[in-house]
Formats: sequence, C-alpha cells, structure tokens
Amino acid sequence: MKFGMRVRGGVLAALVMFAAPVAATLATTASTPAAAQTVASIVVEGNRRVEIETIRSYFRPGPGGRLGQAQIDDGLKALIETGLFQDVRINQQRGQIVVTVVENPVIGRIAFEGNRKIKDEQLSVEIQSKPRGTFSRPMVQSDTQRITEIYRRSGRYDVRVTPEIIEQPNNRVDLIFTVVEGSKTGVRSIEFIGNVAYSSYRLRDVIKTRESNLLSFLGGADVYDPDRVEADRDLIRRFYLKNGYADVQVVAALTEYDPEKKGFLVTFKIEEGQQYRVAAVNYTSTIPNFDPNALRIYSRVSVGAVYNAEALEKSIEEMQIEASRRGYAFAVVRPRGDRNFEAHTVSITFAVDEGPRTYIERINIRGNTRTRDYVIRREFDLSEGDAYNRALVDRAERRLKNLDFFKTVKIITEPGSSSDRVVLIVDLEEKSTGDFSVSGGYSTTDGALAEVSISERNFLGRGLYAKAAVTYGQYARGYTLSFVEPYLLDYRVALGLDLYQRQQLANSYISYGTKTFGFSPRLGFTLREDLSLQLRYSIYQQEIQLPSNLRNCNNLLGNPFLAFNPTPSFANLNGYPNGSTQNGATDTSGIGLWCYSDGEASLPVRKELQSGKVLTSALGYSLNYNTLDNNKNPTDGLLIDFRQDFAGVGGDVSYLKTVADLKYYTPLVSDVVSIIHLQGGVLTKVGKDLRMLDHFQMGPNLVRGFAPNGIGPRAINPFGSMDALGGTKYWGASLELQMPFWFLPKETGLKGAIYADAGGLFDYQGPTTWSYTGEVTTPANSACIAPTVTPASAGTCTGLVYDDSRVVRTSVGVGLIWASPFGPLRFDYAVPLTKGQFDRVQQFKFGGSSAF
Repeated sequence: MKFGMRVRGGVLAALVMFAAPVAATLATTASTPAAAQTVASIVVEGNRRVEIETIRSYFRPGPGGRLGQAQIDDGLKALIETGLFQDVRINQQRGQIVVTVVENPVIGRIAFEGNRKIKDEQLSVEIQSKPRGTFSRPMVQSDTQRITEIYRRSGRYDVRVTPEIIEQPNNRVDLIFTVVEGSKTGVRSIEFIGNVAYSSYRLRDVIKTRESNLLSFLGGADVYDPDRVEADRDLIRRFYLKNGYADVQVVAALTEYDPEKKGFLVTFKIEEGQQYRVAAVNYTSTIPNFDPNALRIYSRVSVGAVYNAEALEKSIEEMQIEASRRGYAFAVVRPRGDRNFEAHTVSITFAVDEGPRTYIERINIRGNTRTRDYVIRREFDLSEGDAYNRALVDRAERRLKNLDFFKTVKIITEPGSSSDRVVLIVDLEEKSTGDFSVSGGYSTTDGALAEVSISERNFLGRGLYAKAAVTYGQYARGYTLSFVEPYLLDYRVALGLDLYQRQQLANSYISYGTKTFGFSPRLGFTLREDLSLQLRYSIYQQEIQLPSNLRNCNNLLGNPFLAFNPTPSFANLNGYPNGSTQNGATDTSGIGLWCYSDGEASLPVRKELQSGKVLTSALGYSLNYNTLDNNKNPTDGLLIDFRQDFAGVGGDVSYLKTVADLKYYTPLVSDVVSIIHLQGGVLTKVGKDLRMLDHFQMGPNLVRGFAPNGIGPRAINPFGSMDALGGTKYWGASLELQMPFWFLPKETGLKGAIYADAGGLFDYQGPTTWSYTGEVTTPANSACIAPTVTPASAGTCTGLVYDDSRVVRTSVGVGLIWASPFGPLRFDYAVPLTKGQFDRVQQFKFGGSSAF
C-alpha cells in the first residue's frame, strides 16, 4: 500500500508568503546602516547540504561592495530559481541580514508503475528528476508532461500519469509515477477535400500516415503523429507539383479527436488549380563569357511535357554543379516561370547569375556517436575552404539520408568569422543499422524455404556492408557471404565481394540437381543519379547430380537385345523389335530411342554428369537506367537493365551471353497503372561447344501459365525424363494492368492485376551426340528434331531426339498482389493460349516470403 503526502513550500508559496514580511522589514531598515551590509555579514540558517558560501554567492554587492535593496531582491529571486529550496526567508536581526532556507528533499528512488508498453529504462532517460538529485515540484510536473507526451507519440492519447511523493527519513523522498496507459489512439479516417484530378485512394499512396485496420499492430503508421501529418502536407504538395499543378496549395491538415471512435479524423484541404504544360525553355546569363546554352543538355524539362517541379529542381542542381566544374564556383541558377493562365502553359527561363562570394570555413558534424566523421564527410563534393554551393550541399544532405544510417539529417548554415565565411552544421540522429532476420516462404518453384541472415549496413561505423545468410529449403539450399566497401580507395566506387554455395535439388520440374560453389567480386559506378554501371568477375564450379535410376543405361553396343525396327512407334520404345523373340520372350514393342526406353535421363544431362565438375570463369558488366518514382511500389518511370557476360577467361567453358530487360510504368485513369515489360537474350558460341547448362531456361519468368523450365527445346524420350534443354535465344513481351480494390481499405495493401504475355525460347545448340563406354551415337539431323521428326524417322536417330519448334507461346491471366505486413505476396492464375507440343503447363503460381 502506498502513502502519499503533500510537501509544503514551492516557488509560488515562497514568493507570496515571504514577499510581504521581507518588504516590510527592508522598508523599515532601508535608511539604517544595516540595510547596506556586506556579503560577509549575511547569516545563513537552515542549510544542511548547501554550503554557506554558496548561498552568499547569490547576493552580488553593488558599488562600494555594499548590499542595497536591489541586490537583496535579486539574491532572493536567484535562490528561489535554483530549485534547491522549498523556502527562502530574509529578515533583519540586530543589524544583520539573516537568510533562512528550507532545503528541498533528496530523491531516494524513482519508480514507474502501470507502464507496460514503454520500459522503465526509456522513461528514466527522458525525465529530468534523477535518483540522489534534488526534488523539485516544478520539475516533477514537467516530467509528468514529458511522460504523457511520450505515450501520445506512440498513439496513446488516453494516458494518465500521476506522480506520488513518499516522504522518507533524513529529508528524503521516493518519487513514483503511476501510469494508466489507456488504449491505442490511431487514425480512424483520412479524407481529402478539393481533390479532383486525383482520387483520395491515390493520394493515400502519397502520404505516410495510414488508417487503423486489423493488421495495424504490425506497424506504426496508423498512430497519430502531428509531425508526420505536417510532413504529409508537403508530400501532397510535392506530388501535385511533380504532375503539373504549379498553383497547388494544401491549405490545411485538420485533425479532430472523435471520442466515439476513440481515434483521430484527419482531413487534408487541397486547392489544386490547373495543370500546366511547358511552352518554352530558355537560358540566360549575366556572367561575362559564360554561354548558358552549354547547360541545355542538363535540363530535364522539355517543351510540351507536363510541368514537373521535381525535374526542374534536379535540372537546377545539375546545371549549377556543371557551372562550378567550368570554373564559375559562385554561379547560381535561378528558374523563372511565366505562366499563361488561359492556355495553362508555363515558359521556363534558367537564369545564370553571379552569386555572393562565400566560402566554407568549417563543416561541423554533430550527433554521430557511432559513425566515423570521414564516412559523413565523403558524401560532400566540397570541403573547408571551397566556395559555398547550395546545390552541392543539398546533394550531400540527400546522400546522407540515402545511406539509411540516420533517423534525421539536417544541414544548416551559420555565420563564420567574417561576412564571406559560413559554417556548415550537420545535425544527425543515429539509428540501428544491424538486422537479424528469420524468414520463411513457399513458392510453387522452390517449395518451402527458410532463411536465417544477419547483416550490418554500417559495419564498425565505417559505412561498410556485411551480410551472412543460410538458406535451407525443400529444393534449394546454400549460404551466401557478402561484403561491400562503398568507397574504394576514397573514390566513389563500390567494391563488392560475394562468396556463395547453392544446391538445387531435383524436383517435378527438373530431373537433375545442381551444386554450385563460386566467388564474385564486382565494382559499381554511379554515372548519374539515374544511370549506374557495374563491372564484375565470376568464377564458379558447377556439377550435376542425377538419381541412379536415371543414369543406368544398358543399351550398349554389346547388348545382344538391341536391334533396329524399320517401323517403330513412339508407343513402343522398350528396346526390342516388334514380334521378335529374345531369350524365349516375345516383345511387342519397338526400338526407336535406345537408352531412353528404360527411363534414362536425356543425352545432354548424362553428358553433363560425365563431365563432372566444370569451372566457369567470366567477365561481365551491367548498365542500369532507373527513373522509377518508387523502387518498391513503382507507378511511373522506366527501368532498363542491359547485361553482358563473357565466359572463357580460363575455365572449361566459353560463350558470350547478352541480356536486355525493360519495364515501363505509367499511370492511367482512376489509379490504374500499366506495365510494359520487354525482355530478350542471346547466347553466342565462342570457341568451345556450348553446354546444356549454359543455355537460357524459361518458364513463368517469360510467359506466365507455364511451369518452370516448361518452355522451349525439350528432349523427346516419352519413357524418360523429357528434360528441358533450353535455348540460345529468347524474347518476351508483356502488358499488365494493376489496379486497387476500391471497395477495400487502402491499408490492406491488396491490388489486382490482369495481363497478357507472349514469348519464345528456341535454337538449342548443346550436345546431341557422344561416345562413352561403348554407347555410340551419331549427330542428330533434321529428321530427329520436332516438328520434322516422325515415329518412322525416330527409329533412325541414334543421337538426341528433341523438339525445337519456334512456337510463340501466349497466355492471359489475373493476379492478386498483397503488400502484406509479413512480406510481399503474389498469386497468379494464367491460361496458355498457344504452346508447343511438349511444353509443360502450370496455371497457378504462388510466391512469397516473410521475416519474423
């Protein structure tokens, strides 16, 4: 049982209670010599912990070292403001000034009761009252408000905090904060007023605040945060400016607490204005000998396009940086827009002027308790002594935010030691950069899969990235070790190292397994914000693993049961002539495909098995062009990836592989996003013969509705494994429309998709013949390749019989996309419209993963 007692005194009580007697006393003695005493004649009573000289020090003498009325008043106020005393009295006794004090108690312990959502350690850091510190009632009141604010920041506006004071012997007290947390107070609704061009559903994608729903406990975006709501206003404004609405105003963000719903109602009031297009782009300069047209190539604004404030800002930044590179360090690029309100157009003029000659005196970094200074400074393209360039400072701030090492990043300027000097202040707040995750998932391709990984984005505070991951699944197993140095030798070049082992087991899609062990270093270069280059080298060892029942060929030349049948059929491929008698047994089958008749794997697979461990050594590069508005959930922009790899820098294989992939996103009406996906690849033989494993293998990654490895050239051995052989050329085209379910809350994260795919994989150039342990085959000819091959001609084929028809595969389908709190999930159901004779269909596909 707790006991609470009032502690008398306090600042207000002291002022009220003792102001009158002190004033009266001093008034009656103002003309006496006692009223002008020195500090040394002050008598102090009642003090226990505070030294007498400390109390006397608050009385500062006037001229001549004497204490007058003003000095005594100032001393009284100063003592009260220290918070060390409950009571301070000043009296005149026998010609002396007597200061009587009652000290505040000392806090013995501080405790928190009723707090379950926020730990004691977190609250202790936030309050000012400390154990063994001086008790102060105003400070306790401030601490109570601080605890309340912390709970409100976490979405609990019904919180009640009550401080209790328990007196102990020796002028000590215990301080206990009793917390009634209340239920979570979320955002119950988000509404928009005045939006015509964009629906409320679309605008909810732009902001960070989310409405409360059944899965809100997995995140915190539904918690009402006034700072976040204010930031959302800016996000909405920037979104409209990016899409041509130059006059937009987000007039207000109204918030109202609804006691019935026990949550907040947030309403954004918007005045959109008209959408503008660019009528003209001009360039002017007031700097002698500077040609402003030289900056034209850096403009991202084009005539006839929708006005885009974001593109305008990036253009200004790049132009200003280029002017600095050309020797005009103080050049400032300012845009001027002349609007035609009737035609809804804007003419933009980039004006280049001479800015103030200001230099950077110092760059001060504050708040980096873990990250080394040089990791932060290397994100700047300027240093102490350089000309001040706002564009470069803004770029540095953006780079620091993109590092994802800090909760907040803010760069401000302060005056330097002279009028032409400035000091850059970099204020940071660090955050955790390590991740430990256990993730699990299931897909129709890889089956059940689990992964344990540990990673650190800011290893040792040096900006290094390190990750170790172990994967174990139904059909896929392995591990990966990765390391990235983002600034190799202090240049903006990223060095990456990957060591990996992967094992793919045989499953219903492939008859064989593969085991790969490799190492790959790479160098990454950022050519522009939207263009990057990667150079890489890969060396890996690969081998095939095949079940024994698929490699027990008994159709050797010495086998007495082998004989040719001039008219075999695909239905009779067991190895004996129709109607013949072998060892007293009559067989009614045919011969046709020799070794495959008893369930063998295809010739290329067995040849890969015989080759054992094969070493591949390859050089490659990738060019990536990315203008997506959001890498995780894009709705607008272009993504192009072009890759080439040359194998043959040593090793056992040689080829040139070229791959291109293009995705174009564009928003259509009513929140519908269209996606055009084009892809293609060519494998070219260079010197050595191509292996089957070198070929492209395609399935739902090219045309949905087909099984993995379900498209393209395939071995024809009906009683064998019918292995996919792959091809040296492929192409694919897809059109997809993604749309939200307007009847569901936005926060569910569900979208639907409809799509149509087309593509082809063809031109197998791998092994078709071999000679091994007496099993001699001859090269395949046109009579052995579908669609030319017939039951009759197959009987003359002792090499590989396979299908390589150039059929265009097409399909249509629907998908369900869920950005779930457990991770991204996608379900697809597709129906093939055209397919090859031996293609394998898989209409339903599911994939997803989660971390927990």
